[in-house]
Amino acid sequence: MNNNGHKIGYARVSTVGQDLETQRELLLKEGCEKLFVEKVTGTSTSPRKKLADLLDYVREGDTVYVTKIDRLARSIIDLNKIVSGLIKSGVNIAFLKENIEFKAGNANSSINTLLFNVLGSFAQFERDLIVERTTEGRERAKAAGKHMGRPASSSDKEMQKAIKLHRNRDDNGMSVADICRLTGVKRATLYAKLKAEATSDV
Repeated sequence: MNNNGHKIGYARVSTVGQDLETQRELLLKEGCEKLFVEKVTGTSTSPRKKLADLLDYVREGDTVYVTKIDRLARSIIDLNKIVSGLIKSGVNIAFLKENIEFKAGNANSSINTLLFNVLGSFAQFERDLIVERTTEGRERAKAAGKHMGRPASSSDKEMQKAIKLHRNRDDNGMSVADICRLTGVKRATLYAKLKAEATSDV
């Protein structure tokens, strides 16, 4: 790798909970002096502020380190655009997991370029499959009449039982906490239901 420029690391996690600390540790272990950490997802460079900051920050002779190809970009077109731009600016780039590096100013081997594009394409293909399977699963569940949102905290039967017990507290001597514990209805849910019924009775 380049000995004169700086080592810059780029890490990105999406909202699905990838491990940011692992990426950070790998980049620091590689000797990165500065890290740009992204916590958003997207298919283009425009919404990723930290990536834009990195591209503006790096200078000729620097080396950008990324833990995996799919952390830098979400599509093969985006990937090639970013890498090509860095190389043209005299910036080296290395992908740690794939053990691929591109050095600015040097003729990168055809095998290296082919491997880079193949791995990038597979990463995009894998993401597309996941999205497709998730969508298909959701559609099948909807067709089968399954509810896709959060499960109801209490059934109608439990709620009606809780309301009845609450109305007869003078006779049964039960507290709200006792009623909620017995029926499984949450206190806030019970109060909201009682308030709604009181309003409708007015």
